[in-house]
Amino acid sequence: MPTMNVSLPTEFVTFVERAVASGDYSSASEVVRDSLRLLRREKSVEDEKLAVLRREVSLGAEQARNGDFSPLSIDDILSAARETDKPQR
Repeated sequence: MPTMNVSLPTEFVTFVERAVASGDYSSASEVVRDSLRLLRREKSVEDEKLAVLRREVSLGAEQARNGDFSPLSIDDILSAARETDKPQR
């Protein structure tokens, strides 16, 4: 496996050392690899959310060009969204 040297601020060094000391990881390399896996997963989720948003904006723009508008006001839409976000009893 290739080796890479990185510089970390003190707070990250302390975090890595504590993670190893806790027994959850056997080495600093494991902590860094796990951290990078999490970062890659988060980036993938962000990329997917952005792709969905772009598709929705494109769809909305196309509908607007075709004159296909909702009869609802912004207040109606916000009220409906708030109702959807309320916890169910």
